[in-house]
Amino acid sequence: MRHVQLDAVVHDERRADVFERIVQWERYADLAPHVQSTTVHRGRPSPTGSSSWELHFRSGLLRWTETERFEPEDGEVHFEQTEGDFDSFSGRWLLTERGDDVEVSFTCDFDFGIPSLEGILDPIAERVIKETVAWALAGRFARVRLVGEPDPGDPGTSAAGLPATA
Repeated sequence: MRHVQLDAVVHDERRADVFERIVQWERYADLAPHVQSTTVHRGRPSPTGSSSWELHFRSGLLRWTETERFEPEDGEVHFEQTEGDFDSFSGRWLLTERGDDVEVSFTCDFDFGIPSLEGILDPIAERVIKETVAWALAGRFARVRLVGEPDPGDPGTSAAGLPATA
């Protein structure tokens, strides 16, 4: 099981607005280069959703369909794979308002179910997932700062290769 976490601060936004823009999954293919496609089967304003994802992964596509539970009053979105390439995949978005800013925490746990390849596949999948979230946030909001993602070669960029403040 691999744990992935990406934290960011969206400046000068309200939590409700950040929430509604983050859950527009259909926009992610335009925002993040790893996303081949997203298909929203059911989304907001429903309290539950379903979407299918295709991400560029190695020399092919990583595919899954997930269900989402939207909790805008708590600033949370929970998701879990219902079918796809992972043996298991689940996580959440957590949004916390701090003054004029919104802290965004994305976490997920995944397992391909292939122990002999986890040393090869897991780091690549973790990078693709983190970069997808980082690109989506940077593309949706004018002022975003990734937290705890320094690139050792350049203190002004994140590990996702994005500017530390986009």
